[in-house]
Amino acid sequence: MRTAVLEEIEKLEVKEVPEPILEEGEILIQVKSCAICGTDVKVFHHGHKHIRFPRITGHEVSGVIVALGKNVEGYRKGERVAVSPAIPCGRCYYCRRGIEAMCDKLTAIGYHYDGGFAQFMKVPRLAVRNGCVNPIPENLSFEEASLAEPLACVINGQELSKVGLGDIVVILGAGPIGCFHSELARIKGAKKVILAEISPERLKRAKFTKSNIYVNLDKENLRQRVLEETEGRGADKVIVAVGSKKAQEDSLRIVAKCGIVNFFGGLPKDKPTINFDSNLLHYREFYVVGTHGSAPRHNQLALNVLGNRRIDAKNYITEKLPLTEIKKGLQIAEERKGLKIIIQP
Repeated sequence: MRTAVLEEIEKLEVKEVPEPILEEGEILIQVKSCAICGTDVKVFHHGHKHIRFPRITGHEVSGVIVALGKNVEGYRKGERVAVSPAIPCGRCYYCRRGIEAMCDKLTAIGYHYDGGFAQFMKVPRLAVRNGCVNPIPENLSFEEASLAEPLACVINGQELSKVGLGDIVVILGAGPIGCFHSELARIKGAKKVILAEISPERLKRAKFTKSNIYVNLDKENLRQRVLEETEGRGADKVIVAVGSKKAQEDSLRIVAKCGIVNFFGGLPKDKPTINFDSNLLHYREFYVVGTHGSAPRHNQLALNVLGNRRIDAKNYITEKLPLTEIKKGLQIAEERKGLKIIIQP
């Protein structure tokens, strides 16, 4: 089968390898769509602590079941499915409390296991057993369904941030994640959504989200604008959907009393600290949470949201490329020239 194998850092080779051999409890999927994530770009340049080379990466996957291992029940050949790549163990302290995203023994497709930048992908037994393989609604294309994974992370983030009716929500960053946050906040009943971005091109592209306010950070003072839009209170919820030290620091100055800030975007591992004025937290009694992934149930919820067209995944798909052009896709994603780039093996 044709694959894109990351042999080592910045050495990505499109090559033929043997098809995966199924073992008991596993599923073999013919990959129809694998979207490029910002993490894929980071892994290409820097590797990852959970990746041992060579590795087939790609974790935003949808496709067709072509083979079932022994004792697999509840699935059938020919079924269209999307895969939740983060695999909880189902038995640790956190899994037993229903917090699978915090699983002590969490593994992931595209990291511990080969991923979706290939014609075929094997789904591990633990992933099958713990609900990581979900049927695609009939009205969704494979390309749209592969975006359930990033949307699942956004759903988890807004659960942790308790976004709800009547909230004024500020989102920093108008990339795919920021746009998903904007649309989901409106679905959940936010009174006003303020989307802020430093790139005028990205801000213009994000108009489809129908946010109430768009703030060009290159021209406007964020804190002043947020205070104007909130009668001086600050935002009920602030979601930092970009890996920026300044954005995280700014978020602490625009959140309302007893509000919630979510650090959704991670910082580089060599520069992970920010200047945190703890007196802001002390006197304003707000909360700071973080989000790094999702659980299988979030993937199912994301497919439902996309299938019901509450969020139109077509708005996010910038380009579709064959596997042979994966390096071009990674470059487009790195240069932020689009939203989601789809690889079709």
